[in-house]
Amino acid sequence: MKELYIIDASGFLFRAYYAIRNMTNAEGESTNALFGFIRSVQKLIHDFQPEHIVSVFDGPNNWMSRLEIDPNYKATRREAPPDLSHQMTWAREFCPLMGIAHLDVPNVEADDTMASVALWAADQGAQVYFCSSDKDLCQFVDQNISMLHTHKDNRIIGPADVETMFGVKPEQIRDYLAIVGDASDNVPGIPGLGPKSASALLQEYGTLEEILKHTDDFKGKKKEAIEENVDQARMSYELVTIDTKIEFPHTPEFFARKLPQMHELKEFYQHKGFRNLIKDLEHDYGPEEEEGEVTYKTVDDEKSLNELVKTLSKSQEICFDTETTGIHPITAKLVGIGFSIKPKTGWYVPCNGKLGTERVLEVLKPLFENPKIGFYGHNVKYDVHIMMNHGIEVAHLSFDTILASYVLNAHERQHSLDTLALTRFGKVKTPISDLIGKGRKEISMWDVPIPLVSDYCCEDVDYTLRLKLELEKELKERELEDILFNLELPLLKVLTKMERKGMYLDVPYLKKLSKEVETKIAASQKEIFAMAGEEFNLNSPKQLSHVLFETLEIPPVKKTTTGYSTNAEVLEKLRHDYPIVEHILDYRQLEKLRSTYIDNLPHQVNPETHRIHCNFNQSVAATGRLTSQDPNLQNIPVRTELGRKIRAAFRPEKPNASYLSADYSQIELRLVAHLSEDPALIEAFRNGDDIHRHTASRVFEVRPEEVTDEMRRRAKAVNFGIMYGQGPYGLSQQLGISQKEAKEFIERYFKLHSRVKEFLEACIEECRKTGKAVTMSGRERAIPEITNKNPMLRSAAERLAVNTPLQGSQADLIKMAMLEIDNLFTERQYPQMMILQIHDELLFEVSDDLVDEVGSAVKKTMEGIWDLKVPLIVDVKVGKNWEQC
Repeated sequence: MKELYIIDASGFLFRAYYAIRNMTNAEGESTNALFGFIRSVQKLIHDFQPEHIVSVFDGPNNWMSRLEIDPNYKATRREAPPDLSHQMTWAREFCPLMGIAHLDVPNVEADDTMASVALWAADQGAQVYFCSSDKDLCQFVDQNISMLHTHKDNRIIGPADVETMFGVKPEQIRDYLAIVGDASDNVPGIPGLGPKSASALLQEYGTLEEILKHTDDFKGKKKEAIEENVDQARMSYELVTIDTKIEFPHTPEFFARKLPQMHELKEFYQHKGFRNLIKDLEHDYGPEEEEGEVTYKTVDDEKSLNELVKTLSKSQEICFDTETTGIHPITAKLVGIGFSIKPKTGWYVPCNGKLGTERVLEVLKPLFENPKIGFYGHNVKYDVHIMMNHGIEVAHLSFDTILASYVLNAHERQHSLDTLALTRFGKVKTPISDLIGKGRKEISMWDVPIPLVSDYCCEDVDYTLRLKLELEKELKERELEDILFNLELPLLKVLTKMERKGMYLDVPYLKKLSKEVETKIAASQKEIFAMAGEEFNLNSPKQLSHVLFETLEIPPVKKTTTGYSTNAEVLEKLRHDYPIVEHILDYRQLEKLRSTYIDNLPHQVNPETHRIHCNFNQSVAATGRLTSQDPNLQNIPVRTELGRKIRAAFRPEKPNASYLSADYSQIELRLVAHLSEDPALIEAFRNGDDIHRHTASRVFEVRPEEVTDEMRRRAKAVNFGIMYGQGPYGLSQQLGISQKEAKEFIERYFKLHSRVKEFLEACIEECRKTGKAVTMSGRERAIPEITNKNPMLRSAAERLAVNTPLQGSQADLIKMAMLEIDNLFTERQYPQMMILQIHDELLFEVSDDLVDEVGSAVKKTMEGIWDLKVPLIVDVKVGKNWEQC
């Protein structure tokens, strides 16, 4: 045994717990400390390749022996976080799976065990490394034993380093700690004597006992402090004395690092939700052998292609996947198509092979356009676009594994095929970067050798098919088929139409606006520099922090590891008291809108269609809402003048057309009224009252006409805040009032709307029982953190339990309305008019002669989509551009 690495497991776990936040597994149990611990162990193994290693934990009841010395030992230490205990247990389980020995001796602290092992190993001739930052262990540092600070770039601490750090030799560390004490363990030491005094005394006298023998040498407060605390100093010395006689296996074989138990470790990682660790495991140790061989074939000649079509034509359902030249579905070109009809099989038909794109599509077109055959894939909307780019309409879409995964597990952030193959089958799929590279060296899939693309694509369709077999069973078992087959899958087709239609953008208008904004930005900069008294880089947080908090001496709000924070939250707190901060926030807003939208949107325009074609995501937001990307057209601001000017750049392409906007009025509040059955809210909505004025009138006990703007503002904040589980603190921050006022305001509100309070509490209680929140249509969102032992995570989960039934039901309603409107437009043989959805609003591009007819039909459809206890109201507006709507 040449070397031995001794891990301070308890120390690693505590450090990781506070360094990493808000990680949980599928059951909602915290996993942050465990993840950090595993990463630290991985790094240690990667950096040092130890042949002998042990992970040492505090044993059960580890304080007992020292409590006999001092009943107050560790009395001041705060209790361990409630969600750390089970992670300690998991860390113990992890060690043997990783091939690492571990020790946790009952009634013994980790440093006692670590020291006992270190001295034995050093005596055997091994070089020993304490992987710990515990200063108590420094007393054992010598030529054979070192400290290794893995969290500080693997800094190795030897005897000279200990002396530099503490001013005493390693063998004097016990005496040193007995004098200065240790607040973390409640070791009292000698009050009044700090590190400098301790090191000076020990340099002169050598040991604590010698110091205590020479009290006559001292004067004043130092003499008094030592003489009054002789017994306490000796007790402290006992407390920091490490027991080096702990029993453990005295064989090098026990400490030898073994190969990981691959299968068991993968299952362990899967349960904890550590997907990337599975990838790391396969990268470091190689993949597990798959049971049974796969049969993947490349089809690149006329005979083979015809035989494939004959085989596929006999199937009721076919899994397919496209390989393309790019990621944007409207502009990407086909490179090849993969097919599968049973597990462990796949065919790949290249378009850049012997047959060529034209011939391949000519043979495959009848297959795709056969309405009797169901086609499915993973994120199949993309593949449908690609086929449409080449003149092929997929007649029958029967499934989509990304949507099925989302419907079943909307709370999960990742639904990619790579992630699902990993979590469901323990399969680490070939990353696309292995084929096309990254960054500047990235090439087109068209230029990748066909055999590589073939294996890659066949693997995709194979695992998509395997995934479908699992997901469709789960959908049936959990009675969620209706959400997929009658809502999400039909909506996919509607969204495809919307994406292909796109939105026309007035590029010359935006270029003109860009110049105006540049002038405003320059003026804003000039004003800020004048107020600061110097020029600096406004986009540099470090320079801005220096100017605000050092040059101008504004009291800082928040300190980070790199200095004083200048984030938006901090500046918002300062804006009303310091005019320069107001100007900085204005500058930031101008700069963000310029870079994100004004200068960027023209680059998103398709040169062939002169329109922007965004992508609508159905599998991102856990509530069921749609999201938009490339670009995100749902996020263009409407509340600022400049935001509205940006919206004005979106207009119909033809002059004899207009935009028509249909917007649900206060739909989530109406859902609160419907679901809570609160009589006051129901009456107000049925009477067509201004709901915020109505609420203010009741809370402030005045007539509606006596409600001031400020009263209405407060009522509005509460009305919307209750949907997000907002408490007194949040409301006080929003309204700029005290928490006491906010608390009283919320209490008055709930006293007047007791049914609303009952409904919110019922949402939380039902979620605790079932672990999920459910919308009116039956959509589910798992919220496993509702029972987490960490109060912050649990509170966040309670807010989700309240918000999800409301926001999720709203999302379902507008999706249903989109389906009905699309069916109606198809029946009336209208051209594609629906172009955008912004949560509770739909936008249409309509020829002027159809505006009244379409507006009436859309309003009627949206308002009648669900029979609520209060009326659904849709506001319809028409304009020559988006801003006018």
